[in-house]
Amino acid sequence: MIPTMAADTRLVIERVLPADRETVFQCWTDPQHLARWFGPTAEHCTPMTEIDLRAGGRYRIGMKKGDGETHIVGGVYQEISPPKKLVFTWAWETSIQPPDETLVTVEFHELGDQTRLVLIHERFPHAKMRDQHGEGWNGCLDRLARLFNK
Repeated sequence: MIPTMAADTRLVIERVLPADRETVFQCWTDPQHLARWFGPTAEHCTPMTEIDLRAGGRYRIGMKKGDGETHIVGGVYQEISPPKKLVFTWAWETSIQPPDETLVTVEFHELGDQTRLVLIHERFPHAKMRDQHGEGWNGCLDRLARLFNK
């Protein structure tokens, strides 16, 4: 039986980034690029990025805070359409959140030499978890944008 979720547990974030969409897509799919920005704050580093970039391939990302606390998230790629779209499952391996599997869709829309990124994270069991992830994603996207503003 599939649990019913409230309609308000879907997170949508849009950003315009000052880089072409091929570059932005690569920042999401190349482990070395991902490690440079993935993490909710500058206090976080990303010492582990494992990516098997194919439908059915797995990814794992380890984020480490300045105090040494590490959190690992992973999942399976459901759809990869370079440089337009990524769809993947999302589940924490560490106890930062309950082990509920959610779904992330990232769309990359070309705007000349810029990219409109649309991130949709859904299937949260409750609004509090959605909001916590919203803070994390906004922090990550702030750090991604800073890569292009240097």
